[in-house]
Formats: sequence, structure tokens, C-alpha cells
Amino acid sequence: MLEQNIFAGFGGQGVLLMGKLLAEAGMFEGREVTWLPSYGPEMRGGTANCSVVISDEPVASPIVTRATTVVAMNEPSLDKFESCVLPGGKLFINSSIIGKKATRTDIDVYYVPCNEIADELGNSKVINLVMLGAYIAKTKCVEFESVLDALLETLGERKAHLIPLNREALNKGAASIE
Repeated sequence: MLEQNIFAGFGGQGVLLMGKLLAEAGMFEGREVTWLPSYGPEMRGGTANCSVVISDEPVASPIVTRATTVVAMNEPSLDKFESCVLPGGKLFINSSIIGKKATRTDIDVYYVPCNEIADELGNSKVINLVMLGAYIAKTKCVEFESVLDALLETLGERKAHLIPLNREALNKGAASIE
């Protein structure tokens, strides 16, 4: 198995956290992983993206230029990274704030209304977990429980009470594309 991913959006959407959780979940499952974050000059509101590679074999480079999967959380990210998806790959689009459709016909495209689902759950901060749930449902590269374990490690025991909400966000994201 080799998953080469690009997660992209603007600062504040949890794009880097999405990638970090995926990489940590892969490590928990004994896989080889890399996580390479990149963000613009502003932490919130600037552009942010990360490359995540998950493999059963050693990873030669953390840099992803041709991705098996791209997650675009905003329109500039879709514009920049749609062309990076390998033919036969997957493209996930946050349809809540991206009004246009993908232009490629040689890839699988999934439209996930992340913001609406997060609002239904009562917390706009879980849009990234909604998208991650959709991503995991289609790629099956890690288990939900591994992501939740990674989240608990990231949040710490002090914020463990947020795990049920995040579990629900993952599940709702998965259900949104099935």
C-alpha cells in the first residue's frame, strides 16, 4: 500500500492537523509515514498544505508532487492541486465553500459538505474531522480508532472530552459520501 496525499486549505481549517493525525494513525498501525507541513506567512487565513505519505515500505521522500489523493478545503487549493492527482486517484472537495466542480474526468471526485455537517454537530471546528472521515471511508488507509488515538495524544487528557464529538464528525463525514 502506498498513499501519497496532499491536504490543502487556508489556515484555521485544520489542514495541518488532518495530515498530522493521519500520519500518526499510520505510525500507530506500524506503517512507514512522512508528514511535511507548509503554510503561508499568516497562521490563520493564510494558505496551508501538507504532504502525507503512508506506505508499507520505507518512504524515500516526504515531498509529494503527484498524489494518489488530494483534499481541497478551499477554492485556491482546488485550483492549485487538482492537477497533482494521479490518473485514477481521488479528489475530495469541501463543497460547503467551493462552488465549482472538478475539471478532471480521469479521477474519482467526492464532494463533502464539511461546514454544514460541522454546523449540524454544533461545532464549526470539526470540519477537518468531517473531511478526514470521508477520506478514510474511501481510502481505507487507516482505521478510525487509530485517528482517534492520535487525536487523544495530540489533545491530551485535558481535552479528552472532545473525542466523542470528533468520533461523530468522522462518522458523519464517512456517511456523507456513502
